[in-house]
Amino acid sequence: MIDVLVVDDDFMVARIHRGFVERMDGFRVVGTAGTGEQAVAAVDEFRPDLVLLDLYLPDMFGLDVVTRLRAAQHDCDILVISAAREAEAIRRAVRYGAVNYLLKPFGFDELRTRLEQYAARRNSLRAAVVSDQADVDRVLSRSSSHVTSALPRGLSTETAELVERALRENSGTLSAAECGDRVGISRVSARRYLEHFSGTGRAAVSLRYGAAGRPERRYSWVG
Repeated sequence: MIDVLVVDDDFMVARIHRGFVERMDGFRVVGTAGTGEQAVAAVDEFRPDLVLLDLYLPDMFGLDVVTRLRAAQHDCDILVISAAREAEAIRRAVRYGAVNYLLKPFGFDELRTRLEQYAARRNSLRAAVVSDQADVDRVLSRSSSHVTSALPRGLSTETAELVERALRENSGTLSAAECGDRVGISRVSARRYLEHFSGTGRAAVSLRYGAAGRPERRYSWVG
């Protein structure tokens, strides 16, 4: 059983996330916290395996909570759940050892996928010793997003996940410019990610013809 602490300053959001976790076999919520100080105290008390950590807390930034936990020698894992879309926040979360970064708002299926990935990786590491490099590679591959693995050189996992989410959340199609505006990157950069997803069969491309000039390439997520 994997014990989970839910940290969010919005009581109703924390309640929803708690409900999501409790729908999954093998996971149980041992507590909730609404501030950074409460989160540190709750980890001291409950010793969870995993913390679902919001970054925007009323008393401190969420990653400062991680610093406090590491200073106290707590080795719980961190899964960031936040509306923070700044690339620097994502990079910092990775540097601080977050096992995943999930953008709000999200549904049950999105959280379930991340928790299943986490559980698979955790189970893979139960053995005291791995037999060979192939075992190590399998463990590390399970911790990566199934859609952003094996990215071409120059593309980042964090940005690819943002582009994927923009496509998933859009009911129609997006151009590279529209996708770039939503994610906060240039049209040229957005097109590189969109073309990668198209080339791997994750996104479909359609053409929109205007009055003059080249047809506009538009993208939709197909999974």
